[in-house]
Amino acid sequence: MAEKRDGDGNGDSAAKPSVLFLHPDLGVGGAERLVLDAALALQARGCSVRIWTAHYDPGHCFSESRRVPVRCAGDWLPRGLGGGGRGAALCAYVRMVFLALYVLFLGDEEFDVVVCDQVSACIPVFKLARRRKKILFYCHFPDLLLTRRDSFLKRLYRAPIDWVEEYTTGMADCILVNSQFTAAIFKQTFKSLSHIDPDVLYPSLNVTSFDSAVPDKLDDLVPEGKKFLLLSINRYERKKNLALALEALVELRGRLTSQDWDRVHLIMAGGYDERVLENVEHYEELKTVVQRSGLGQYVTFLRSFSDRQKISLLHGCTCVLYTPSNEHFGIVPLEAMYMQCPVIAVNSGGPLESVVHSVTGFLCEPDPTHFSEAIEKFIRDPSLKATMGRAGRARVKEKFSSEAFTEQLYQYVTKLLV
Repeated sequence: MAEKRDGDGNGDSAAKPSVLFLHPDLGVGGAERLVLDAALALQARGCSVRIWTAHYDPGHCFSESRRVPVRCAGDWLPRGLGGGGRGAALCAYVRMVFLALYVLFLGDEEFDVVVCDQVSACIPVFKLARRRKKILFYCHFPDLLLTRRDSFLKRLYRAPIDWVEEYTTGMADCILVNSQFTAAIFKQTFKSLSHIDPDVLYPSLNVTSFDSAVPDKLDDLVPEGKKFLLLSINRYERKKNLALALEALVELRGRLTSQDWDRVHLIMAGGYDERVLENVEHYEELKTVVQRSGLGQYVTFLRSFSDRQKISLLHGCTCVLYTPSNEHFGIVPLEAMYMQCPVIAVNSGGPLESVVHSVTGFLCEPDPTHFSEAIEKFIRDPSLKATMGRAGRARVKEKFSSEAFTEQLYQYVTKLLV
């Protein structure tokens, strides 16, 4: 059964493209943030916008989702086959194909352009439309690189899925990626699409909520007497390498006097969905690391925090620890820099294009020693936060503004209809 909520758009929708967004699960990750920002951007330009998704929970989604019409279909289909997340890719493909079929034949929607991301298997469905639809595919990262193939059965299972991903991605009328890093990986991975040069559309930062929010006090999250607040923001997934932040904290303990060490505190804030087994398991794994390392008084875990909590944390912290390697882009560094908070990130992937080493933060090897050395610099020289913070905000305004994102995306959409 489809759900419908009213939304409001601006401008003359009759003269503007009608755009339908298709997304697997409208949660709180970076992909969801980009889809929502893209929908809001086109809506602000007068486009008629709808988001269709297989799952939407207003209580576990960015608050701005209430400003866009959201419809759901297919949440009754399984997310996996059995325990341990097995068959997640196949189920995601089935859910998205069903969603596309529902939109096309039962959704009673009129639209000119389809914007989809993450799962390209739904693209051929829209080729069945009586009135041809233009399709824009946003590739966050090739899905076939996001899974391990450590057995023959897994390789056998993934082979047709990988082929479908590559073939259907090539059916899109326009392909965008989130960074130069992803563009290079796209070319290396999809050999049959070597003739395609995807355009880079950097995610933007919707600064409205940041500018309007009044930060709360952190007394309920941070113990009294803490001066140096370190912040990690990422989903509770193993690939995010969150343990690196804890290991760096252990290393830092050996570098500081007991007086300085007692003023250090780390908050591990992360997206958490109890439906996702890995979120549940990894959260417990990290808690075990904290207990074994004797960090209990120096670490606070925060799951599925609110936007207001995030802004308050970014406003009050000394620096952000961004631990994933080969991150496709990463919106957290932009959020931190806009809030004048320096970033310590791994020197690979998207952060190479967002963080300027020794100017807006530090780019480090993904090991505890280098991360702890970078953290120590902020403790030895507290003025570094303000200097790097100002440079970080200036960089976000210059290179990752919502105005630039909106204009670029609007141009890509309107060119499809020429």
